[in-house]
Amino acid sequence: MPPRRAVTGRSQEPRQRYVEELRLLRAEKGDSLRQLGDVLGWDWSLFGKMEKGETLGGPEVAQALDQHYGTAGLLLTLWELAAGDPTQFKERYRHFMALEAKAAGIQQYSPVVVPGLLQTETYAYRLLFRGGLVPGAELDQQVEARMFRRKVLSGPGAPEFRAILDEAVLRRGLLDRAEWQEQLRHLADVAERPNVTLQILPFAAGLCELANTDTALLRRPEGDTVAWVETGYDGQLIQEIARVERLQFGYDRLRDHALSPRESAEFLLRLLEEVPCPSATPN
Repeated sequence: MPPRRAVTGRSQEPRQRYVEELRLLRAEKGDSLRQLGDVLGWDWSLFGKMEKGETLGGPEVAQALDQHYGTAGLLLTLWELAAGDPTQFKERYRHFMALEAKAAGIQQYSPVVVPGLLQTETYAYRLLFRGGLVPGAELDQQVEARMFRRKVLSGPGAPEFRAILDEAVLRRGLLDRAEWQEQLRHLADVAERPNVTLQILPFAAGLCELANTDTALLRRPEGDTVAWVETGYDGQLIQEIARVERLQFGYDRLRDHALSPRESAEFLLRLLEEVPCPSATPN
């Protein structure tokens, strides 16, 4: 589907509109990319990537550009719309992302990988690369979008979030020691937030419910719950009451088998001391 066009002739797709405004404003100002970099203090190549749509830059960059062009918050507004635009996610994830952003409560079980809302930028990059995205604009865009998703867990109106991570998630880490330490520390830090509860399902629990099924239960503001289940090849939104209740029952049983939040925090600290984990170190 081609980008929607308004009467101005400019795109109504948030990311593309942001790119168009950046190009137009610089052309009107008569700045070269190098001049823009010299004036604002960032490497000029960043502005080139922003004008190609390869990255949005950060909000501080958008604010600096607003001041430079005298656009009174226009670019920051467009940046926020572009960063939160669900169309940057693959089609099958868009409805889930929209529900996630408005959820009053989220319960997550991850049997294999760190959940998206808890990933560091490096972990997300490695995971998406292993998933088939080649280095370049698309991979960078998907990582950037995933990092913006993390804002769901912070700020006013953040949902109550409980994550149960299988021990396998923490035993199959990144091969780079510093990168894996960064991810583990991030998990420990996020777990200290008042709206976040993190529990670990140990190997000692044996075979449990929801085996090999990444599951998210989203409690909507209206009071009902929907579920998202995912394997390595597909994801499915589940709204049928009976099926959601079965998943909720399985999740509750997992919580019964998991370490307490305090025991889980201690587990993470021990892992940090042990890094690199033996299972993550090649022979």
